[in-house]
Amino acid sequence: MNYRLPLSLVLLAGCPGSDAGTATDLTASQTASDTSSATPGTTSDDGSATAATDAAPTSASQGETDPAGSGGASQSGTTTAAASDSSTGATGSSSSTGSSSSTGECMAQAGPDPVELGQADDLGAAGAYVILAKTAITNIPGTTITGGHLGVSPVAHTAITGFSLVLDPSGVYATSTELVAPGKIYASDYALPTPTKLTTAVLAMQAAYADAASRIPTDHLNLNSGDLGGLTLTPGIYTWGTTVLVPDDVTLEGCADDVWIFQISGDLDVSTDKQVLLAGGAQARNIFWQVAGQATIHAGAHLEGVVLSQTGITFQTQASFTGRAYAQTMVALDKNAVTAP
Repeated sequence: MNYRLPLSLVLLAGCPGSDAGTATDLTASQTASDTSSATPGTTSDDGSATAATDAAPTSASQGETDPAGSGGASQSGTTTAAASDSSTGATGSSSSTGSSSSTGECMAQAGPDPVELGQADDLGAAGAYVILAKTAITNIPGTTITGGHLGVSPVAHTAITGFSLVLDPSGVYATSTELVAPGKIYASDYALPTPTKLTTAVLAMQAAYADAASRIPTDHLNLNSGDLGGLTLTPGIYTWGTTVLVPDDVTLEGCADDVWIFQISGDLDVSTDKQVLLAGGAQARNIFWQVAGQATIHAGAHLEGVVLSQTGITFQTQASFTGRAYAQTMVALDKNAVTAP
């Protein structure tokens, strides 16, 4: 049997310029465009493109090749950035991005509270003094001290040498050209109320040492066997049963409110011309070196933080220091630049 199609249908189906053909082409084009916009880098419009895009973050986080093309690469970049925010705590080093939020603000890490030193305007508080000692403060002229007072107790002012003391008419304190005003020098044999204030301040200094030594739990025990050279240290409590050495520059990286407490059973030794550096907004006032032995900052070296020494603190020729030096024996200076934090 022969079938014949109406001529109009033949013409409609075969004519490349017909309206139906145009409509079909536009619909396909629009669908492709919509799919492309929704899932960049994909070519399928049957739903597989969406699945590939959804899977991209998981694949990227596992370090696998993203099957979704450029769209997956974007997801991979985001995941990689998040991964780079982690710190390696076990080695005491961290990435520089670990303390920054997506807005660029530094994000303080969970860490210890600072050691309490008291107010800078209270002469009965350790925090009023940039250098405080029980047996002596010695100096080779050429030192400049800025931002706080000097104090010795229970010894007399004669235990303060190398400063050319000028006693104030009140008898309460002395001054020196090496201590930048309004800094003053106090000794236990000066007029009242100085002796009482110094007794209280020294007790506060000893309490601060005990506080720093008792902090638990430690975050890092015997890190690198006490050799900090070249390390970048995140905030936390660090404990050593040995001497701690800084044979090369060490960096403390964190935010303005982050705290470091270093508990050292032996000595602290910062080698000649080496530095303790701060990064990311870290501040010297929040760094505490609790040292059972001797703290020695060798010639030309630089230290940041509050040194709480049960023994003594020695700054060799032209060493510099941003912090506070508290010794339960003596502090020795030699043409140093000392600045309170």
